[in-house]
Amino acid sequence: MRVPELIVFAVLFVAVSALGFVAAGWRRGQTLDHLEEWGLGGRRFGSWITWFLIGGDLYTAYTFVAVPALLFGAGAAGFFALPYAVIAYPLVFLPLLRMWSVSRVNGYLTPADFVRGRYSSPVLALLVAITGLVATMPYIALQLAGLEAVLRTMGLNAGGLLGHLPLLVAFLILAAYTYQSGLRAPALIAFVKDILIYIVVLVAVVYLPLRLGGWAAIFNAADAKFTATPSPADGIVLGANNQLQYVTLALGSALALFLYPHAMTGVLASRGRDVIRRNMVALPAYSFVLGLIMLLGFVAIAAHVQPITNAATGRPDTNTIIPMLFADEFGPVFTGVAFAAIGIGALVPAAIMSIAAANLWTRNIYKEFLRPDATPHQEAKQAKLASLVVKVGAVLCIVLIDPQFSVDLQLIGGVIILQTLPAVAIALYTRWLHRWALIIGWVIGMAYALYLLWIIPNPATGSAHFGGSALPLDRLPVFGWHPFAGSQLQIFVGFVALAVNVVVSVVATLVLRAAHVPEGEDRTTDADYHADADSDDLPELVPAPAAVAGR
Repeated sequence: MRVPELIVFAVLFVAVSALGFVAAGWRRGQTLDHLEEWGLGGRRFGSWITWFLIGGDLYTAYTFVAVPALLFGAGAAGFFALPYAVIAYPLVFLPLLRMWSVSRVNGYLTPADFVRGRYSSPVLALLVAITGLVATMPYIALQLAGLEAVLRTMGLNAGGLLGHLPLLVAFLILAAYTYQSGLRAPALIAFVKDILIYIVVLVAVVYLPLRLGGWAAIFNAADAKFTATPSPADGIVLGANNQLQYVTLALGSALALFLYPHAMTGVLASRGRDVIRRNMVALPAYSFVLGLIMLLGFVAIAAHVQPITNAATGRPDTNTIIPMLFADEFGPVFTGVAFAAIGIGALVPAAIMSIAAANLWTRNIYKEFLRPDATPHQEAKQAKLASLVVKVGAVLCIVLIDPQFSVDLQLIGGVIILQTLPAVAIALYTRWLHRWALIIGWVIGMAYALYLLWIIPNPATGSAHFGGSALPLDRLPVFGWHPFAGSQLQIFVGFVALAVNVVVSVVATLVLRAAHVPEGEDRTTDADYHADADSDDLPELVPAPAAVAGR
C-alpha cells in the first residue's frame, strides 16, 4: 500500500467532498425543495461558473484515464477524442442557444421536456427520457472505474468480492453531497478540480519528456511497441483499416456530446444566451489540455509502465496506466495530488450525470405518468432519491460489462444517445418529421444499434458480445445481407444506427402524411427560440414559498 500517496489523496479528497456539502448554502435561492434550484442551480450560473461546470461535466475520467489508456493500447486510433472535442462546439453553438431559450421560457428542465412540448407526445418524450437514463449509466460507470483505478494503484483493492469496494465508496460520497446540495455541489467542486488538473498535466508534460529523452524518444518507443504487435489496427499513425472508424467515431461522438442529459443540464443552468456564447467560444481551450493528457499514453510506453493486474479477473487493468505512470515517475506528494485530481475529476461529472438522470426520471416519468399533481417539494424529493438509484445502475454497469477499454463504456452510451438526435436536435429547427415517424425511427434505430453492439466481440475477455463500438464492415448486416463482405474497414456503429434512424423517420413521415395521421400540437412559438434572460416575458424561476404552498 502506498501510504504517503494515500494520505495526500485522502486530505484533498475529504476537503473537496466537504465543499460538496457546503455548496448547499452557496448562491442558494429561496428553497432547495424545488427542482429548478436542486437540479439546475436556479438557472443563475454566470460565465465563470458555467465554464467550470461544463468543463467539469465534459472533461471527465474518460479524459484523464480512459483516453490515454486507449492510446497506450491501441495507438493513434485513440486520438479521435481530439477532433471530436474540437468540432463539437461549433457544431452545437446555435442549437444550444435555441434550446436554452425555449427551455427558459417554458420551464423545461430536460431534453424530454422540450420534446413533450414540441410534439405533444408523451410517448416520444418517454422514449427520449429512457434513452437518456440508459445512456448515462455507462458514462457514470466510467467515472467510477477511473476512481477505482486510482484506489487500486494505491493498494486499496482486496480482490475477490471486495474488488469493487471503491465503487461503494464513490457511491456513498456521491450520494451524500448530491442528495443535499444538488447541482451546486459539482459546480463548486469543479473550480478545485480544474486547478488540480491544470497543475498536474502541465508539470507532467514538461517534466516527463525531459526525463525520458524528449518527445522523439517517446514516439520512437511507441512506434517500436506497436510495430512488434501482430495487430494491424494499432500504431502511432492510422492504418488503412481504421480511418473510416476514426472519422465516424469523431463525428458521431461530437453529435452525441450535447445530447447527453448531463451536458444539457450544464447549459440550462446558465443565466443567459451570452453566457452560452462565451463558453462555446472559450471551451475549446480545454482541447489543448486534452491533447496533452492523451500523449501521456505514449509517455507511459516510453517509461515502460506496466498496468496492475486485476485480482478479480486476472487480466491487466489498463485503467491503471496513468496512475501507475505518476506513481513510478514522481515523488509521493505530487503523486498523491495527481491521484486526487483524477479522483475528483471522476466525482464532478458523476454528480452532474446523476442529477441530470434524476431530472429526467422526475419530470418525464414520475410527474408525467405516476404523479401528475406532484408538488415542487415532492418533485425535488423524488429527484434526490432517483439520483441514488442511478448510481446503483452505474455500479452494475461496471460489474456486468467488462469492455477491453473503459472508453468503450462512454462510446456505448454514445451509440444509444445518438438515437435521440432527430427528436431533439433536428426538432429545434423544424417539425417536418412526424411525431409517430420519430417513434418508429427511434425503435428501429435503437434495436439495430443494440444488435450491432451485441455482435461485437471482446478479445480481452473472450466474450462474444458488447466488446466495444467499432464493427468490421464485413460483419455489418443489412436485412441479413452483408454488402461489404471481405472489407477490412471498421465503422462506429452509432453512426450507422443513426443513419438508419433518420432514413426510417423520413420515409415514415411521408407515409403518415399521405395517410393524414394527426401530428399533434406544437406548444412552443417561434419567439420562444430567441428569448434572452433580460426579456420581460420570461417566467419567474422559483415561485415564492406561499405560491408553492398554495398549489
